Amino acid sequence: MKRLLLPVVALSILALAGCANTSRYSGDVYSGNQAKTSQSVTYGTIVAVRPVQIQADSRAGGLLGSGGGAIIGGLLGNQVGGGSGRQLATVAGALGGAVAGTAAEDATNRVNALEMEIRLDDGSDVVVVQRADRQFQAGQRVRLIGSGANLSVAPY
Repeated sequence: MKRLLLPVVALSILALAGCANTSRYSGDVYSGNQAKTSQSVTYGTIVAVRPVQIQADSRAGGLLGSGGGAIIGGLLGNQVGGGSGRQLATVAGALGGAVAGTAAEDATNRVNALEMEIRLDDGSDVVVVQRADRQFQAGQRVRLIGSGANLSVAPY
């Protein structure tokens, strides 16, 4: 029973590693401190659009992926050999599992996004990256709402 419970717990932890909140990268989602505040609006035309990815931050700082991977790798490595060979396989499995778990967590925390170069009506250009949850294309008129790190692009 113990041998079955540990892999189930480790897999559950690894599954939770992909639970980053990626909705904040959307142009349609406002943070709580943006609600009920005035925001500046500028207008422009999209010059170029390029698909990119945003690497979302893990809520647990990467510990779930590496920790869950290390547990699973260590359990699998412990099944190999005997004596000191088993100990070496357990350590190697734990190290390899930590690396694989970190890579898996990073991959699940990537968000498809658009990098948009926008020529503002005053003639200046800006680049905005936001989640690709709506279609934008070159030549489209848009509104830029907010400023600095709290800027989102919306259709005009």
